Amino acid sequence: MDRNSAIGLFLMAALLLIYLQFAPKPEPAAVELAKTTKSATAGTDSARAAVPVAPDSAQLARQLGSFAAAAQGTAQTTELSNKLLTVTFSSKGGQPQAARLHKYKTFGGQPLDIFDVKSAQMDLRFRTISGQQIKLSDLYFRAEPQGSNALRFVAEVAGGQIEQTYTLAPESYEVGYQLRFNGLSQTLAQEPLTFTFVDNVRQTEQDRTQNRNQTTINRYLASGDHTVLFEASETPEEIQVEEPIKWASHKHGFFIAGIVADNEFTSGQLNSGVDLNDSTYLKTLSSTLKIPVTDVQQGKANFRFFFGPNSYDLLKTVAPDFDRNVYLGWGLFRWVNQFVILPVFHFLQQYIASYGLIIVLLVILIKLVTWPLTYKTYESQAKMKVLKPEMDAIKEKYPDDQMKQQQETMKLNQSMGVNPLSGCVPTLLTLPILFAMFQFFPNAIELRQEAFLWAKDLSTYDNPIILPFALPFMGNHISLFTVLMTLSTLAMTYQTNQLNPSAMQGPMKFYSYLMPLIFFFVLNSFAAGLTWYYLVSNLVTMGQMALTRSFIDDDKVRAKLEANRVKNKDKKPSGFSARLADAMKAAQERDAQTKPGSSKKLATNNDAADEAEPGTGADDVTNPKKPRKTRRS
Repeated sequence: MDRNSAIGLFLMAALLLIYLQFAPKPEPAAVELAKTTKSATAGTDSARAAVPVAPDSAQLARQLGSFAAAAQGTAQTTELSNKLLTVTFSSKGGQPQAARLHKYKTFGGQPLDIFDVKSAQMDLRFRTISGQQIKLSDLYFRAEPQGSNALRFVAEVAGGQIEQTYTLAPESYEVGYQLRFNGLSQTLAQEPLTFTFVDNVRQTEQDRTQNRNQTTINRYLASGDHTVLFEASETPEEIQVEEPIKWASHKHGFFIAGIVADNEFTSGQLNSGVDLNDSTYLKTLSSTLKIPVTDVQQGKANFRFFFGPNSYDLLKTVAPDFDRNVYLGWGLFRWVNQFVILPVFHFLQQYIASYGLIIVLLVILIKLVTWPLTYKTYESQAKMKVLKPEMDAIKEKYPDDQMKQQQETMKLNQSMGVNPLSGCVPTLLTLPILFAMFQFFPNAIELRQEAFLWAKDLSTYDNPIILPFALPFMGNHISLFTVLMTLSTLAMTYQTNQLNPSAMQGPMKFYSYLMPLIFFFVLNSFAAGLTWYYLVSNLVTMGQMALTRSFIDDDKVRAKLEANRVKNKDKKPSGFSARLADAMKAAQERDAQTKPGSSKKLATNNDAADEAEPGTGADDVTNPKKPRKTRRS
């Protein structure tokens, strides 16, 4: 890497950080649209709290027709509860209006409600043959307990009956839901019913930005396709689904409020909106799902609500791909987390109470498994170190000819049997684990509110140092784990550069020390579990490097390379090496022709050739048909 390239990379990194800090916020129109969406779908707290004026009987008859008789009454609440969950229902509408988890608290130590009557609303809407739009929230139901774990809501309407039954099993986060329209086939229009869930998400974690960015809607189609709304968006998001849906879920970071259909929803619409000026709610989520009318008439409208933690092992038992609510990365990175990291993590969890120590053991196990790859990298670096005098001699011999330096260096490597890429490939093979961890720690509910050393919660940043002012890119805190990780990375970089000085020179060496400083700003607000993992990984890596250097003898490496030189003395490059050499030679020839004076030199050579060969030169120009004499080789 030359100086210009290094400066360019530095500027790109600087621009990235500047963008993250000063990226333009949503335009007023976008914010206003989010407010409008929120108002239209959910309404504000004041609107919910306001006591509506009770309409008279004539008005109810006009609005609800034969359903008007069930539109008067007094709202009462009833609960279903077990050791894990309490769900509160209202007789006005017969729908869940609050869900509280008993094993979890907010970051401030308050009871954790996934939603409550002020922040969310569930409802169901349908149309009658005469054209009235009826909502269950317009009707009052009679609550009938069905034992300790079931609750039945009944409304006598239009000569028939609407029945809703909920069941909550012991030690379960799932609430069974059955919806029945009995004797209403002559009243109900033959079109899908509309289930809506509007959810204004409250902050439950320390980092408000992280909490918002992990809040979204997931949905899973009957065809097997999984889609998620863009989590970090600060503008309204919408997905219109025109095919059957199996489940939809509102993800509140570490917690889920979702609904699963035993059959399927025919279609749906998912929306999310953000008002950055709203200090009460993080984001507004809205799901609109269509229920086949035949299902409610034939007793097939069976569903399951899930109100619980976003835990991978728990979610994979709920419904197909419901564990997708736990974001573990994409593609290869998700597979590493799913089939390697999580099983090992949960195995260690059975025997060790401290999650900080579990992370240490996880690092050691990964380093032991990847030791052969790491050893190959160190071995390659040792070879490059031994060849440094020859490489320096090549640079001194061709100080101004980069192409010639590369050609001679490639010849040297071929003769010595050294492949510079052999040190890169093993490192690349370990990168999937490195990036998988980047997704695992911020999304692992196992680390939530788990303390270690000075960190109170390994799922978010540690903040032992609180500043009286905010710093660019960092906020008003300094993560001590991130500071130690940065120092260890700088020490490891120094150790690597000492082991392989020929690879890190000039601007490239400067940039190798700059990158850890850049990542200090980037990772300062990341999960403490992640930066603790990187810190331990750096310390173990430095130990591996020191131990490996004691195994690798430079004199033995030199003797092996000299033996390769003798062995490869008459060996010609083949395959990729030959093609690379030809490409470099062709590039050198093109470069020589484009240099100043090269055309003049070429013209002089042509004039000399014309004088040496009569019949060529000027005569050929004036008489193109005259045959040219060719030089015999």
